[in-house]
Amino acid sequence: MTPEHQSADLDQARPGAAPETADAAPRRRSSGVWLRVGAGLTALILGAAAAAAHPPFGFLIGILAYPALMLLVERTRTLRGAFGLGWLAGFTYFFISCWWVAEAFLVNAEAHAWMAPFAASLLPAGLALFWGAALAVYRRFHVAGHPLRPLLFAVVFCAFEWLRGTVLTGFPWNPAGAAWGAGSAASQFAALAGIYGLSLVTVAGVSLIGPLFAPGRLKTRIGAAVLGALMIGALVIGGAYRLSMARPEASDTTVRIVQADVEQQAKWDEANFEAIVQRYVNLTARPGAQVPDVIVWPEGALPVTANEAFAEGAPVAAAMARAVQPGQTLLAGFSRAEPTPEGEWRYFNSLFALSDAGEAGLRVEAVYDKHRLVPFGEYLPLGDLMSRTGLRSLVHVPADFSAGPAPAPLNLPGLPDVQPLICYESLYPGFTPGGAARPQWIANVSNDAWFGRTSGPVQHLNLASFRAIETGLPMVRATPTGISALIDPWGRVVPGKRLEPGESGVIDARLPRPLGRTLYAMAGDLIFLGLMLAALAGALWPFRSRISRARSLSVN
Repeated sequence: MTPEHQSADLDQARPGAAPETADAAPRRRSSGVWLRVGAGLTALILGAAAAAAHPPFGFLIGILAYPALMLLVERTRTLRGAFGLGWLAGFTYFFISCWWVAEAFLVNAEAHAWMAPFAASLLPAGLALFWGAALAVYRRFHVAGHPLRPLLFAVVFCAFEWLRGTVLTGFPWNPAGAAWGAGSAASQFAALAGIYGLSLVTVAGVSLIGPLFAPGRLKTRIGAAVLGALMIGALVIGGAYRLSMARPEASDTTVRIVQADVEQQAKWDEANFEAIVQRYVNLTARPGAQVPDVIVWPEGALPVTANEAFAEGAPVAAAMARAVQPGQTLLAGFSRAEPTPEGEWRYFNSLFALSDAGEAGLRVEAVYDKHRLVPFGEYLPLGDLMSRTGLRSLVHVPADFSAGPAPAPLNLPGLPDVQPLICYESLYPGFTPGGAARPQWIANVSNDAWFGRTSGPVQHLNLASFRAIETGLPMVRATPTGISALIDPWGRVVPGKRLEPGESGVIDARLPRPLGRTLYAMAGDLIFLGLMLAALAGALWPFRSRISRARSLSVN
């Protein structure tokens, strides 16, 4: 008789044992299904809560979703289950964070509206794979009941966050640390370790609270929670001290930011062409308390290429020249085409630095070509196959844009060196040189008009402002429809220097002076890597004797 049969016989023979009914197994299966459904719904809710911590919602308590997600995954029996829960949480997180991408397909709704549901669902589905993989890896290597296992969770989670911002050009939208909001006390930690270092300490700190609600010795659970509270407290108190020591100073350079409030749909209507040009020219030439040294227009401000605008005798260049006074520099975004030796054309998304050349009109002082291009927006990864969907017509050029050379500051006559960041280049930490080539300010020009009055422009401003904290540099941000702003080196919008969506006007201000080089500007993500190793060592510290014993056995 097999042990299974023996066990069954013993159960039946045991006094008081109830015989198993015929429908017990189906009930167990049904119960298991409902448990999985409940876990899946919980994961969806936790992803939504984590997303709600970010602007424009700002429910910071949502960061407690990370320890809850960690505990939820620990209860799964399989790696596939852990991956599934991570993917579900990631899907709602990125759907709420990125749903606004669908707005771009509604600009020309007749041609592109059918793509909007795919954009709104496929992007979150793809990004959620990183969360799924992170939670599966954590489930595989975590030690149940260990009070410091949240450190391992934070290391694995943030490693995949870094990969999300790097693989296939990356899409580092809304990393966990960005929930604090640029300019807040906790956000100042980005000056030391960047946005990924801030994310690591944030996830580790709140996740160490998790063991309080799990089985284990109360003393060790309380100890882990105290450690987590100290980490979060250090972020807030240290950042508050840095802000209390802030002494903003204005430079001698006066800047004007132009926001003409030209919506994307109206921009490409030929009937509006002259009015759009005139609106930008009038705002550029508007009298102010001070004559600006540099004027900043948004990315793709006018519905023409640079080739068309600056062609001999072109009325656009003549109108622009009338608005730019001697000694002024105009930074304006245009797409441009350049012939190749093979007789074809290469297209670039560029920022032109233009100055007054007297009767000759405008002089091109420098050109910056965008280096980090937007997949499916500025180039199509699958080439001809994706062209058949009609995506190419979104950007009004007949071929993919080409990437410019590695980013480098522009040296312009009479102005401090500036690092241009075009549109989504402002998402990437470490993009601005921090060594000998360090600029004095950042010019972020973007065309957020594609996304209307959704949460996209609000989040973009927040993410871009972290580059000011990381580098210790002021940032000038110009967009066609908002949000344009002047940002100080602590990531704060200078009071009164912000134009909201729907506003048309200018921001005139003296450019803030830069701070000294931050630790992040000098070391980059090496600080983040060091913190990752320290957290991993902390997670493994209680097992040091076991590791040492295994090493000695392998040597013998």
